[in-house]
Amino acid sequence: MSVIGAYLSSIILLLLVFTIFFKLIRIVPEQQAWVVEQLGKFRRIIGPGLHLVIPLVQKVAYKQILKEEVIDVPPQLCITRDNVQVAVDGILYLQVVDPEKASYGIDNYRFATAQLAQTTMRSEVGKIDLDNSFSERDRINDAIVRSVDEASDPWGIKVTRYEIRDITPSETVMVAMEQQVRAEREKRAEILASEGVREARINSSKGDRQQSINLSQGERQKRINEAEGRAKATEIIAGATADSIAQVAEAIRLPAGRTAVSARIAQNFLGTLGEILRQSDTSVLPAELAQLYGILEAVRGGGAAAPGGAAAPGGGTGAPGGAGTSGAASRRTATTGGDA
Repeated sequence: MSVIGAYLSSIILLLLVFTIFFKLIRIVPEQQAWVVEQLGKFRRIIGPGLHLVIPLVQKVAYKQILKEEVIDVPPQLCITRDNVQVAVDGILYLQVVDPEKASYGIDNYRFATAQLAQTTMRSEVGKIDLDNSFSERDRINDAIVRSVDEASDPWGIKVTRYEIRDITPSETVMVAMEQQVRAEREKRAEILASEGVREARINSSKGDRQQSINLSQGERQKRINEAEGRAKATEIIAGATADSIAQVAEAIRLPAGRTAVSARIAQNFLGTLGEILRQSDTSVLPAELAQLYGILEAVRGGGAAAPGGAAAPGGGTGAPGGAGTSGAASRRTATTGGDA
């Protein structure tokens, strides 16, 4: 019995030694801070590494994690400025910067910061309309971070950021928003169609204007070309006429040329006289008819007509039928159409 008792005593003593040893030596992991109390009072904070804690006198009261923590904020019903009810949830990021304050400043800093984030979120969402709540997420996040970080400073907590995850309106609001989006899309489609028609009309009018400009320029160039052509033709005709007149003048200087000119004049005169006689009921025999007869005889005989009269057949001067002079012939030959 004594041997068994001694053996049990040795085992108990050994266990007590091991227990005291493990209670005495503490190893703190990285990114953690332990709060050590001595006889119920705060003693010190031990960081990562090997530390000695006196059993029965000192103890590790709190173990704080110094890494950044992620807290899921539950959905919270909020009412916007335009009285629309929405459910908003988010994610809160925080970190313990003072283990002593985090241990003694508040009982549960995780729950406290989550509740504070929900309260601030309700307040910020109530300041904006539903339409702006989707576009102003960054502003809401910044406001929540500032508010929660300021409130949690006595707790030794640093709030790094907050992110709104979902903003969910009620079912009736979702239906109304869908109808609004559909109407906006239809309106945008109509606007785009009208702008397309307007652009098409503008392009068509520009094309018509350019076509009119091209036609007017073509017509202008055509008239310029025609005018230049007429001017060139007139110039050519004038040159030809001048050459013809020069040739006629040169021919008149010769005896035969004067006879030819006289014959041409007589021919034109007779043609004009015939036209007058055909168009009028009155016959006119001009006083120069005797002189014209002399010119014709001169042309026929190869002789030149005298200035005062013409050589008549038979060698005499005067008109046919024994007319003495041209003045006498003109006094006797003017008759009316009925007497002829």
